[in-house]
Amino acid sequence: MSDNHPFVLPTFYLPYPARLNPHVEGARAHARTWAKEMGMLDAPAEGGGVIWDEAELDRHDYGLLCAYTHPDCDASALDLVTDWYVWVFFFDDHFLDAFKRTRDKAGAKAYLDRIPLFMPLDLGPTPEPANPVELGLKDLWDRTAPSMSAGWRERFLVSTVNLLFESLWELDNITSDRVANPIEYIEMRRKVGGAPWSAGIVEYAVGAEVPDKVAASRPLKVLRDTFSDAVHLRNDLFSYEREVTSEGENANAVLVFERFLGLDTQPAAELVNDVLTSRLHQFENTALTEIPVLCASEGVTPPEQLAIALYAKGLQDWQAGGHEWHMRSSRYMNDAAQRVLSGPNGIGTSQARLAASGLKQHARIPFRKVGPTALPEFHQPFPLRLNPNLDAARVHAVEWAAAMGFLAPDPALPGSGLWNRRQFLGFDFALCSAGIDPDGTAEELDASADWLAWGTYGDDYYPAAFGRGRDLSAAVAQHRRLLALMPVDLGAAPAPANPLEKGLDDLWRRTAPAFDERGRAEFRTAVEKMLEGWLWELHSEGQNRVPDPVDYVEMRRDSFGSDLTMSLARLRAGRQVPDAVWTSRPIQWMEACAMDAVCLLNDVCSYHKEVEYEGQLANGVIVIEEYLGVGREEAVRIAAALADARIEQFRMVEENDLPGLAEEHGLDGDAQAALTSYVDDLKNWIAAIHKWHLDGTDRYDEAALRRLGDAAPGSTAAHGVGRFLEAGGPDEAPVPAQYRVPGPPSWRDYLPARPENAAPAPIAATNASTTAAMRFLRTAESSSSSAWTGAAASSTASASGSGPGSGSAAGGSLSGASLSGGSSLDGTGGAGASDAEGDGDGPGDAGAEGSGAPGEGVGLDGDSAGLDGSGSSVSQGGCGG
Repeated sequence: MSDNHPFVLPTFYLPYPARLNPHVEGARAHARTWAKEMGMLDAPAEGGGVIWDEAELDRHDYGLLCAYTHPDCDASALDLVTDWYVWVFFFDDHFLDAFKRTRDKAGAKAYLDRIPLFMPLDLGPTPEPANPVELGLKDLWDRTAPSMSAGWRERFLVSTVNLLFESLWELDNITSDRVANPIEYIEMRRKVGGAPWSAGIVEYAVGAEVPDKVAASRPLKVLRDTFSDAVHLRNDLFSYEREVTSEGENANAVLVFERFLGLDTQPAAELVNDVLTSRLHQFENTALTEIPVLCASEGVTPPEQLAIALYAKGLQDWQAGGHEWHMRSSRYMNDAAQRVLSGPNGIGTSQARLAASGLKQHARIPFRKVGPTALPEFHQPFPLRLNPNLDAARVHAVEWAAAMGFLAPDPALPGSGLWNRRQFLGFDFALCSAGIDPDGTAEELDASADWLAWGTYGDDYYPAAFGRGRDLSAAVAQHRRLLALMPVDLGAAPAPANPLEKGLDDLWRRTAPAFDERGRAEFRTAVEKMLEGWLWELHSEGQNRVPDPVDYVEMRRDSFGSDLTMSLARLRAGRQVPDAVWTSRPIQWMEACAMDAVCLLNDVCSYHKEVEYEGQLANGVIVIEEYLGVGREEAVRIAAALADARIEQFRMVEENDLPGLAEEHGLDGDAQAALTSYVDDLKNWIAAIHKWHLDGTDRYDEAALRRLGDAAPGSTAAHGVGRFLEAGGPDEAPVPAQYRVPGPPSWRDYLPARPENAAPAPIAATNASTTAAMRFLRTAESSSSSAWTGAAASSTASASGSGPGSGSAAGGSLSGASLSGGSSLDGTGGAGASDAEGDGDGPGDAGAEGSGAPGEGVGLDGDSAGLDGSGSSVSQGGCGG
């Protein structure tokens, strides 16, 4: 800590150089004139004086901010963009003066309620502005919205409303002197901090809108959210002194980590910077490995691909320019020199850690021998009740699982027999369902238990069938088949071809008819989110990558299947509760808190199984170990503390926000009863999952895990090589090849019929070292040297694919920039978003093409399951829970 500041600024990761728009002086002059015309200069403050005068505006220098963050737009666009930032910063300072300092929550809500009226989506009339904020917004909307699409207007309105209305969250915390927990803070700061709003401005400035058909997809959302989080965390570091020391704010990441982790200010600041750096790495990883796959799978046209590329570049420019402005603006603590990785201040500890941060995410050694985990106390305040039909549900569950092919190999059902009967009885999914739905009928309880069994089977099946990401493109094909098995209109669907499909087909036909068409669409979306979570886990495992902590928390909710069971409860409440209540902040908070609490519980309980037996990396305890640099015991303690904090937040929202929610939306007695019942369902869900993990299932017990060495072809048996050998080998004969878990048929069958989808992709690699080797081998392969041709073949094909970290050699890896054999961003069929020539040599290239021994894996069509139809060996991974 310096003598004058609470901490020394850390060294920042900033891979993109800042560039200055040549029209900066014009933007500065225009901003002064516009702010004066809108009444922002010399606007009176509550305690006397003014909020801004011209000298204050000049010190902030928003013209410089926008010239740095939008270096390529023309003069008129830069003027308009600068006016938007003058407006948003004036709003922030005016809201602080009028409502945060006075703690006037009622006045703040009335003030905010008028804001959306000045952003009509149909460009219609607006009320008469009553203050500089309203006048400025009306002028800006009239100048911006006509040139943008309806989809952009809607997205930008939502981000503006979030930016302004979530200021009430900050006001609530200031009023109650409450500092948020880390998970809550990151999510809420993203809304109130305004960077998603800035991402919308980027679309205008670069002259390219994100295509509506993919705007809500995971890759585009991750680009926006990682951009937002990095902007906000950087701002928190620079503004800590002003906000926390001078203004009494408590919405600051440094303060959040100080309070929650018990850290001094300097290490808390370093940790914030580590999370910032991780978010930037996630941005890069998504841009290189997910965006090209999205473009190929969704048939994004070349002009649309260019728009996405310009948008991503615009977000990168904003990161670099925003940092540069923070170093120069009078609003912030910025006495330090240019503290970025490439700066002139030498190689210190902070820089060394920063330089290694990207590689470190991929460096964890799987299959560490860790032994059983000592479980901490988890706070669980809700009573547990069990459905009286539990015993009958247990009988039904094992019969249903056997009928679906989960428990024994069936020659007519490829991929059957992932579990055995003894395992399934020990899992005891019916116990968990009996606590989740204590008042349900026998039929409802049976269906609930079957959904849990199917979801857990799928969670085991995906790594077993598609092997640590090596067959991710085949997993995408499987994903599409599963979606096709859930027709919203209950119409025709494909014939199920494996146990996973058979189970989903049965459950959909039993469950969906109880809902109307809209309800079926909501429920289908909930199932789809879980399926996408499984793909995300394969993607991370395929790169041997410890997930980014924020991405992990958000995607873990999906991969755990949280929304699936919650949606059943929501739909059971019917339409008595308005949609606005389901999407309100209190309900979304309570759902997220419940999800995070049980997911963290699952991570702690499954740590031994996933780390030692399965080589998994998608586990919250592992994420904490890697990003905080602590041992297992401390990571487990922190995970439990986070889970407890989310439970306490759940209870706080129920007590403080739920009564006002019913009043705000005018709920009648029936609607209030339905809402109360849903909250009780969430409590039952938490209590049941705690019971199942801590005193119900043997899925995580050491003795049960050791038995899995005999349970071929399950995922734990396949990957727990060390334990398998230690146990002395299996008691039963190996499962014949025709019964091994396969992937579906060639993923090409599910791509649009285009020429570039017909031929196999070139060899590609997932990192720079392998890329160099593959480039050499590919060159040699094209020559007349048969020796080098043989070397190339041996490097890309394997007949076994069963060792730790191995996978089907034919699998197209999402760690590359495009699906193997799919179209790249330039439409050439090559891989590598950053490799403009499409030669597969870029840093984001796709996984290697090849094939295993013919006949090793049986596809759904009876042929081998290689991505190009030539056969694939199967590397079986572990489950995610």
